Amino acid sequence: MKPAPEAAPAARPRLYFFATCVIDLFSPDAGMDAIAVLEHLGFEVIFPAGQTCCGQPAYTSGFPEDARAVMRAQLDLFPDALPIVVPSGSCMGMMRHHWPHLCSEDAELRRRVNGVAERVVEFTDFIADRVDFSRLRAQALKVCLHTSCSARRESGALSSGRNILGAMPGVELLVQDHESECCGFGGTFSVKHPEISAAMAADKVAALSASGCDLFVSADCGCLLNLNNTLEKRGAPLRGKHLASLLRASLPDREDAR
Repeated sequence: MKPAPEAAPAARPRLYFFATCVIDLFSPDAGMDAIAVLEHLGFEVIFPAGQTCCGQPAYTSGFPEDARAVMRAQLDLFPDALPIVVPSGSCMGMMRHHWPHLCSEDAELRRRVNGVAERVVEFTDFIADRVDFSRLRAQALKVCLHTSCSARRESGALSSGRNILGAMPGVELLVQDHESECCGFGGTFSVKHPEISAAMAADKVAALSASGCDLFVSADCGCLLNLNNTLEKRGAPLRGKHLASLLRASLPDREDAR
């Protein structure tokens, strides 16, 4: 009697990953860490090579035509009906909530955009209910969470981030003063109003330093770029990292292929 053939392994669920231009240019490690976490959770991650920007800088600067052109260039990158995971609350908000406003007078474009926008989800929200915290390695850390303004308004990333950090073994979640206030980045805001932005960032880093945390985490690399640069200029030892990087460091049997 011939042995029964082995069953083919079940196909992994797939998703798209939209890395954002800030991660691409300034924080590629955060993007690689987010992909590693998603793969650890059992997903096949599809990274469309033609992706660029979500169009938010042009949109918030008052150039809707330019933002629309950027948006159009992204639409064909996500042909299958799969989740589109974005490791940034502000970019997620642009794609999910503001892209539809760029095509309100074009019914066919609006149909295409809505088909993409409704599948966009912020990284923290996507993984919050999927992580097996009992399998994570313990890290003895006191951690503060900074959630970007856009993520607070346009996603559930604040509560998802708190839940993740509160469940990670060995992590003590602290709440800093000025926890709900903006870091001052705001994309082009920090370029147009550098003095105001710097003052806001100074308030945030002072509160973070005073909290006694070992590090702070965020799921928005724009905020991390602004706050870490401010801390470095002040000679402060504290630094922040993307939530995905903290999670990846705690994964069991971690294999760093980079």
